[in-house]
Amino acid sequence: MDPASPIGNSLPSQLAHLQQLAALQPPDYATRRQWLAGLASIVTEHQQDWIDAVQADFGCRSAVETRLAELFPALEGIRLAQRKLAGWMRPQRRGVSFWFWPATARVLPQPLGVAGIIVPWNYPVFLALGPLTSALAAGNRAMVKMSELSPHSGALLQRLCRQYLGDDVVQVVNGDVAVAQAFAALPFDHLLFTGSTRVGRSVMQAAAANLTPVTLELGGKSPALIAPGFDMRRVVGSLVAGKMLNAGQTCVAPDYVLVHQDDREALLAELRRQAALAYPDPAANPDYTAIINQAHFDRLQRWRDEAAQLGARVEVLAAGSSEAALNAARKLPLTLIENAPAHSAVMREEIFGPLLPIISYDKLGNALAYINAHDRPLALYLYDDKRRRIGKVLQGTIAGGVSVNDTLMHVVQDQLPFGGVGPSGMGHYHGYEGFATFSKMKPVFYQSRFAGAVLTQPPHGKLVQWLLNLMLGRIK
Repeated sequence: MDPASPIGNSLPSQLAHLQQLAALQPPDYATRRQWLAGLASIVTEHQQDWIDAVQADFGCRSAVETRLAELFPALEGIRLAQRKLAGWMRPQRRGVSFWFWPATARVLPQPLGVAGIIVPWNYPVFLALGPLTSALAAGNRAMVKMSELSPHSGALLQRLCRQYLGDDVVQVVNGDVAVAQAFAALPFDHLLFTGSTRVGRSVMQAAAANLTPVTLELGGKSPALIAPGFDMRRVVGSLVAGKMLNAGQTCVAPDYVLVHQDDREALLAELRRQAALAYPDPAANPDYTAIINQAHFDRLQRWRDEAAQLGARVEVLAAGSSEAALNAARKLPLTLIENAPAHSAVMREEIFGPLLPIISYDKLGNALAYINAHDRPLALYLYDDKRRRIGKVLQGTIAGGVSVNDTLMHVVQDQLPFGGVGPSGMGHYHGYEGFATFSKMKPVFYQSRFAGAVLTQPPHGKLVQWLLNLMLGRIK
């Protein structure tokens, strides 16, 4: 979309309109419940519409994946908010220091105003409706910028939000990179961005001009660490599912695997077997998703070929599909990469596709040192049954979130906060943490008519000195 288009030019006026509404009395419980019910209808009454829209955006997107990884978690988040909203909105009692008794204190959750949400292309439904659920539950209006790489999903969300919520509650913006840049520069009361670390830096810089607080859900290289001697059959089912879901185009997909050197061959054999079982003939398989566009497809092939040229062992698990058929369908099978040098792109950059580097280690401590020598990951996956060793890994690493003996599953637990750390993001949402992120948790102090604070008011005499000696101790 041309940034000079009517939609591009109307961004400030759209925001100003929502700000005027947000300045009125904050929406009550019934109104927020109505908004959440509208979000639920957007999911439940239009499942096939979403399947068709996402399919059109990707060229081939598994209908099962759209329902399982987008519609279901989005609806679960809405349902949780509907169940918990009354409790979230209730003022929270807080303690008061002994010296201020009998005063009382509370925290009063209030909406911030208007939230901005920037949505990536890889999960256009879940990553739009998830943040939107948090924002609306907290009583905010919202503007949502959809990715230019998912125009069909963006157009559908725009139509459905207008139908079920109205432009006075949510306005959906579609457009190109220039529109996204203009959107990030608007003076929102809070801005949530999901996307790459590189773009996240630009978004944060744009928001800083308005002192807009940001939540950044980024990515990075999320490791899967397999403890020595762990049963590979238990590992690989979830590893294949987590890496090949959406063809690896997932911010929390396992980016590389750390395996003990004595277990490497067993891992490789099981990966070959289970990848073929999960997605036979990936070129023609409707359950295996295509890479979003030719540019990303070419990038992944370029990174794969670069690793091979630098001496890595590359194995493409095509499972019966010819290279010509894969290229025509813009599909990339699970590709194992061993011994890739540290300076290769697959070892430096977030892969965002079904390339899987395998790294062998000799001691678990060395594997942990490798993880800690790199940027904090958005997710860490640990395969182990020994409680003491699990505790050592959890205490000895820092990551946005962890799943033990599985992949991805911590993200869809709505009562767990979701967010990164350092280059993988800042801030949290989902469940109560999302409600709190989009709320001003306003502290309120209630003074008692019997307050002792009057004793400290000027003019200061001997009584104040006596009290200070009691509170602090005598000056030595």
